[in-house]
Amino acid sequence: MKSFQDFSLVTEAPKPLEDTLDGIKASIADYKKMHDKLVEEQKDLVAARNDSKEMTQKFKERSDKLTQALKEDERSHKEQIENEKLKRLNDEELELLMEIQKVEAALKEENAKNKHLKQQTDVFTAVPEKKVVFKGDTQKMTKAADTQTFEMKPRIVYPMDEGTALITFEDEDVAKKILNMKKHRVDLGSECNITVEARPVQLMLPRLVEINSEVCPRRILISDLPKMDTEMMLNKLEIHFSKRKNGGGEVEECEMLPDSGTVVLTFLEENIARGLTDAEYHEVKLTQKKHRVRVTPFLNGTITNLKTKMSACLRTVLLTEIPPVMEQETLQDLLEIHFQKSSNGGGEIEAFLYNPLGHHTSAVFEGVSPDKEDK
Repeated sequence: MKSFQDFSLVTEAPKPLEDTLDGIKASIADYKKMHDKLVEEQKDLVAARNDSKEMTQKFKERSDKLTQALKEDERSHKEQIENEKLKRLNDEELELLMEIQKVEAALKEENAKNKHLKQQTDVFTAVPEKKVVFKGDTQKMTKAADTQTFEMKPRIVYPMDEGTALITFEDEDVAKKILNMKKHRVDLGSECNITVEARPVQLMLPRLVEINSEVCPRRILISDLPKMDTEMMLNKLEIHFSKRKNGGGEVEECEMLPDSGTVVLTFLEENIARGLTDAEYHEVKLTQKKHRVRVTPFLNGTITNLKTKMSACLRTVLLTEIPPVMEQETLQDLLEIHFQKSSNGGGEIEAFLYNPLGHHTSAVFEGVSPDKEDK
């Protein structure tokens, strides 16, 4: 058993009492520490609040910017869509306008063609009447239905050289014989003779002629005319159609077409012919009484295609190197007599034309074809 002295007594230091000075100081110190801590916490809270406000302001500004950008993008997108729509509409409108212009141009061209065709139809139905006899073959219609064809009777003007003559025989065999002999000695009497050379006659003939015709605005064709003095008739027609009361105007020229018996009258102005052809029939005082004449359009023809071929005259021979040894008529008669004799290789002569030195003469060949010619 241990004694009481083996134990030590440990006691705590007594705390100062609050109502003591030291206790009051200690409380003040504790409160000061708490105050400082609260102040620090308040500062931290204020700083955190300020940071939160700043961040909130930044987020708000960023949100506003994003909202504004979104609105700008939306507006720009709308404008782009509108512009694309407008551009598409403009392109479509431009294409439509171009199509309309093309259609209008084509329509204008078609109207012009129709007008021209109608005018041509009016002309073809208003041509002067003339009795004709059809000699064609109805079984050989090989041309296209829309192509108008006709037979043309050529009229070839052949300029003759000086010191030459043209002989057209009735028989082409005689012409061949004369050409084969080539050189011919012609006795002119009184111990005078000459030597001439026979050469073939080559003519350039039309093989294909295409003509574009249109109504002349200043000319009219007058037909159904009576038989009377030509000069008197032309004067009376010119006087009648030069008067405004008769629908006419100032006349530039009035001429007769001998191959058709019609008259072509030309005005100085262009708008007169149409009115007269529309009326068609006119009463004109040509003799003691008025005569009913027919006025139809006059066609101007322009050759658009011409193809030719060289063709030898089968019955006509050209004589060259003819010297002027005597009078023209005498020498022509002697030459004709020589080539009529069968003993000289000749035969019946249809036509003979002599052009002496120092003269200018042209022969006219009509209805020329490979097997026949008329001079």
